[in-house]
Amino acid sequence: MRKINVFDTTLRDGEQSPGVTLNFEEKVEIGTQLERLGVDIIEAGFPATSEGDFQAVKRIAELVKDSSVTGLSRSLKKDIDASWEALKAGAEPRLHVFLATSPVHMKHKLNMTEDQVVETAVDSVKYAKERFPKVQFSAEDACRSDLDFLVRISEAVIDAGAEVVNLPDTVGYITPAEIQHIFRYLKENIRNVEHANLSAHCHDDLGMAVANSLAAIEGGADQVECAINGIGERAGNASLEEIAVALHTRSDFYKANTNLTLNEIKRTSALVSRVTGMQVPNNKAVVGDNAFAHESGIHQDGMLKEKSTYEIITPELVGVSSNRMVLGKHSGRHAFSEKLKELGYESTAEEVTKVFKAFKSLADKKKEVTDEDIFALMTEEKIDSTHTYYEMQALQVNYGTTYIPTATITMTDPEGEPIEEAATGSGSVEAVYNTIERIVGEAIVLKDYRIQSISGGEDALAEVFVTVEFQGEESSGRGTAHDVLESSAKAYINAVNRILARKPNQAGKTEKANV
Repeated sequence: MRKINVFDTTLRDGEQSPGVTLNFEEKVEIGTQLERLGVDIIEAGFPATSEGDFQAVKRIAELVKDSSVTGLSRSLKKDIDASWEALKAGAEPRLHVFLATSPVHMKHKLNMTEDQVVETAVDSVKYAKERFPKVQFSAEDACRSDLDFLVRISEAVIDAGAEVVNLPDTVGYITPAEIQHIFRYLKENIRNVEHANLSAHCHDDLGMAVANSLAAIEGGADQVECAINGIGERAGNASLEEIAVALHTRSDFYKANTNLTLNEIKRTSALVSRVTGMQVPNNKAVVGDNAFAHESGIHQDGMLKEKSTYEIITPELVGVSSNRMVLGKHSGRHAFSEKLKELGYESTAEEVTKVFKAFKSLADKKKEVTDEDIFALMTEEKIDSTHTYYEMQALQVNYGTTYIPTATITMTDPEGEPIEEAATGSGSVEAVYNTIERIVGEAIVLKDYRIQSISGGEDALAEVFVTVEFQGEESSGRGTAHDVLESSAKAYINAVNRILARKPNQAGKTEKANV
């Protein structure tokens, strides 16, 4: 079996998904979960673009010990220096430096000749190797580049010290047969290829990112770059979970595997979905709610007789358990603490106390509290426990089909002073949001509103995700509660708090790299 390294770019390319903005705590939580998943390389961000990205990459590098943490860098010394400062405390600091190699990029974007591109790439790799033990070079838009030029620049950067050469399908243009040919050609023609791994990074513009990544492995790729739930720029990246399970299920064909802990897949997918607000489609392969559901009578009959008739992946393989232990209002703190450990959380006593209080409150309203409920409560506590400028103390909504909906809210302001206001609206949610706007004293524009249940049943937790514009900035917010109006209010307040939290540390607009 050939070992394939998994390079996860959820925190870098994934965060470039339109409408997604992760805060410091969310990035750290995802980073530590990716380590539990067993990802070989975690691309934690683009340190040179903003102070926020720099600090998040730095913290993840300090915390993560079982995965190599890397940051993206342009072929500029200032970018490389910033990345080193962010990553130097890591267990295995690694740099991911890129430069475009396709004719269209070299001519119209870089205004450079082939010789100049090779010289710049080599200089960047040499400069990076003075600091980093591991350096990866990416030939941006490689799949629209001349093959002989790819051979030339790959040989040059490997001689300069690059341990990985990444060949991204930056615009999602390639087909499986073509990318397989590219990797085979480079494996056969790069004279020093034995000194470096070749990596594939595929985008999903034509819906072929996973197929192309697997074809690249057939062609000799040693590493695949992907993202949880396939999130990323434009149509997204190759889905990590689909590649991993395909290699596992069809190991007879690919003769390759990964070091991933596959039963952490579902939990990782749920975390990324929750903090980004990007809901996983029900029919999504491997992690969708319908991935293991069988509606057809013929299928159900076959499943009852022998599961392998219609199920090639077991739910347990990816962490979906059909035997979920539930806790209730009579469960004690010890049982709750053990459940957190069982779910993989390393929690402080203070975190346990806060979440246990929320759990008991929920258990009074809900007969059974599931793993998904506890996961939601714990995620909210670990990620949203800081930067609370406004906090809701009480909410009252009056609604009737023949009455104007009215909301009354008591909140504490940034100085901790209580404020009570009331407002009306054409609906209950609008009344709640108009009231919050009165308390804040500034216009808040709702751009997007989504609601979903955490688990099944009439007493399920409600999770609301919003996008708002406030003080000239756009931000997402998330709220979880047993009541949909309470979760709606929490999400709105959370979005406002996130914008206020960013204000003191603004370091200019974040640049995005389309690698």
